[in-house]
Amino acid sequence: MMSITKAFVLSLSGLAFATLAHAQSADHSGAIKARQAHMTLYGTNLGVLGAMAQGNMPYDAEAATAAAESLVALAGIDERFYWPEGSASGMAEGTRAMEAIWADPEGFSAAQEALLVAATAMAATAGTGVEGIQAGMQAMGGACGACHQNYRVRQ
Repeated sequence: MMSITKAFVLSLSGLAFATLAHAQSADHSGAIKARQAHMTLYGTNLGVLGAMAQGNMPYDAEAATAAAESLVALAGIDERFYWPEGSASGMAEGTRAMEAIWADPEGFSAAQEALLVAATAMAATAGTGVEGIQAGMQAMGGACGACHQNYRVRQ
């Protein structure tokens, strides 16, 4: 007769294997949703900074600094689990990620690093005035655009 402890351990092991099998399945919808949510957060913070840079929102040093620091935090997150192989456009639904992400991992990593550098520079100047935001927006736009041009399917 099996003890309750042994049955419990076997049940947990089965659950762990089932979870692992699901995580390794071809359904990458969770990873795709996570990376899209991450991009939405970039857009929200860039929207605040962009509105200030364009004069569509009054400059607020505290809000500008908070948005810029959020960009640094977002750019510093380890995104490896957002980009499982097989989650490119044409392989999975709801994504515009190009297969170049996996074909050129060094280039993709360099693009992510360039975003972190631009975000860090933005954070250093966002609280100093509109001019600091404007200069930072140019660098952020370049970093975002370079990645989107090389690693995202155009609409």
